[in-house]
Amino acid sequence: MADEIRYEYKTVQTVRGTDGLVISKMQKDGWELVEQAHDMLRSTLGFRRPKRPLPRLLIGTAFGGLVILAIVIGVAAALEDEGEKKDESNKPTAATASAEPSATSIPTTPGSAAAEVITPQNNREFAALLKTSDSCDSANPDFATKYKGKTVAFDGSIVHMAHHGDYDARYDFLLGPGDKGPNTGIGPAFKYEDVNILDLKLTGTEIPTTVRAGDRFRFVAEVGEFNAKQCLFFLDPVVTEIR
Repeated sequence: MADEIRYEYKTVQTVRGTDGLVISKMQKDGWELVEQAHDMLRSTLGFRRPKRPLPRLLIGTAFGGLVILAIVIGVAAALEDEGEKKDESNKPTAATASAEPSATSIPTTPGSAAAEVITPQNNREFAALLKTSDSCDSANPDFATKYKGKTVAFDGSIVHMAHHGDYDARYDFLLGPGDKGPNTGIGPAFKYEDVNILDLKLTGTEIPTTVRAGDRFRFVAEVGEFNAKQCLFFLDPVVTEIR
C-alpha cells in the first residue's frame, strides 16, 4: 500500500532514574516510545519513528545527539559500577578480619556468654593478691572462696615442675606472678596439678613441644581451692599464652 507508514525502530538502555531524560531527548528527535522494561539497575526503552528522507545536515545533527546520549549513558553506568565496586572493597573480608588483633580466647560452654576475666588491672583484690609476700597470707583463702570457678589472667612464670606420681607425661606445675621463675618471691603459690602439656592449651606464634621452669607465660586459669596446710592455691588451666 502506497500510503502505509514505514517505521524505523531503536532500543536504548539507560540507568534507572535517567529514563525521563532519555525519553524527552528521543521525543525531540521524533521518536515515539512504544515499550519499556526495567530490571534492578537499568531500563530498556523501545522507540519508533516514521522513515523519511532527511537532509544531510539534519542527519548529522541527529547522529551527534545520539552519540552524546550514548556517552552520557555510558558515563552514568560506569559511575554506578565504580560505586558498587567501592562498596564491595570497603567490606571486611575473612582475611582482613583474621589479621585484626583479638583478645585471649576463653572457651565457654555452648550458649553461655563469654566469661569476664579477672586481671590485676580490673580487680584490686587480685592485684593485691599477686603482690603478697607470704603465700600463706589470709588473702589467699579469702580470694579463693569469693572467686571460686571464676577465670583469672596474669603474667607469670613456671617456678617449678615435677612429674606427677609415676607418670612420665603428667606434671605438677608451681606458678608465680612475674618473670623470675624459680627465684619468684612474691604472690601466691599457684599450682596446676596432674596435667600434661596439652592441658596447658599453649597458644602463640611458636608453640613449644615442652616447657620448663623459668618459662614465661600469660596464664589464664579457673580459680580452684586454697589448701591452707600446704599454702597452695590451686588453679585449672584454660589458656597459656607464650610471652
